[in-house]
Amino acid sequence: MGIYMDVEIYLPDTEATLDLGIFLANAIKKVPNPPSLLLQGDLGSGKTTVVRGFVESLPGSEMAEVSSPSFNIFNLYPTTPPVAHFDLYRLEGMPPDDSLFEQLEDPETITIIEWIQFLDRELWPEEALFFQWSPSKTGRNLKLRAMGETASKIVKAVAQKREQQ
Repeated sequence: MGIYMDVEIYLPDTEATLDLGIFLANAIKKVPNPPSLLLQGDLGSGKTTVVRGFVESLPGSEMAEVSSPSFNIFNLYPTTPPVAHFDLYRLEGMPPDDSLFEQLEDPETITIIEWIQFLDRELWPEEALFFQWSPSKTGRNLKLRAMGETASKIVKAVAQKREQQ
């Protein structure tokens, strides 16, 4: 899979989680063939919150109502660039339908997948940002891993932003 880079992030509150989503959207919308966002964490860990910050900072977001797509498996937001938001929670142990792979192959669409652990690892995209939340007594702990060259540039930007704070 190539280049890997990790950064550990402590998110003290919802605002910090939304801000991370906004920062990532601003970085990702500038790159051709944007990486996918692969999110893993317990219920209530902040997955949908970071997606909301991400989507709501893109042009066209006024037409998008960001929520966890648990019941309909995925939402396609009419943003620029478009965002396909998948939730694999209900698919545990079952293969996803072809719409997931169609979106992953679309270089114009940013694909976000919650509950990525329910997708066989060999089916993950080559170029991605992998988010792994872990429990914290307060706030949220997050490991952000770059998988691929473009994703590594974005994670470096996140690390530099953190150093400046």
